[in-house]
Amino acid sequence: MSEIEQNTETTEIASEATPEVVAEATSEATQVDAPSDEEMPKTQVGMNWFVLRVASNKEDFVRNALEKKVQIEGVQHLVGRIMVPTEKTKTLSKNNKVKITETKLYPGYIFVEMGLVDARISQDVFFIIKETTGVGDFVGTAGKPTPMSDEEVDKMLYDSQAPEEVTEVKLEFAKGDHVNIKDGPFMGYEGTVDEIFPEKGVVRVLSTVFGRQTQIDIEYWMIEKAE
Repeated sequence: MSEIEQNTETTEIASEATPEVVAEATSEATQVDAPSDEEMPKTQVGMNWFVLRVASNKEDFVRNALEKKVQIEGVQHLVGRIMVPTEKTKTLSKNNKVKITETKLYPGYIFVEMGLVDARISQDVFFIIKETTGVGDFVGTAGKPTPMSDEEVDKMLYDSQAPEEVTEVKLEFAKGDHVNIKDGPFMGYEGTVDEIFPEKGVVRVLSTVFGRQTQIDIEYWMIEKAE
């Protein structure tokens, strides 16, 4: 994805990237019965995925408003899923309590699955979308909404998978990070992250102590990234 870089801007159970879109629109809209979640294909028959720019922090509002309008106007055969891809992870607080955070993967964008009429977005659907508060414009070339490629759709749907139970504990450090120890018996020392133990909330730091390189296992909140 080029125009959009994947952005992990986090909010608690919280919240300019754009998938590069290159395919030409050729499909004609056909009405199909909605399959079950288990049978749901990556793209419904006769539809394509499009990227829509929206006001920052209005992604959920726009999605909900569009879903209601689609129902009211009876255009479900032309508009399928409307998605705001998110990722849920566990983080640890200073007292080692687990907190679940939800991160919008593409802030300022939503993904809309739509059928085409004569290789174009239906005028009725186009105006329903454009007249919704918070909507900007479609991602495309030369001002023309352009469908996402199969590869982009695969990545978006994969990133959007929400596990039933969040098991990963995410620490904001990576192997090789240069850090300062800001608390505990080794306060004031510097070192390099050698290994991370998310389930324990512990980071192993290599630091020079009394002239010798030493492995220090320390709770993650006791260190900070060095500038």
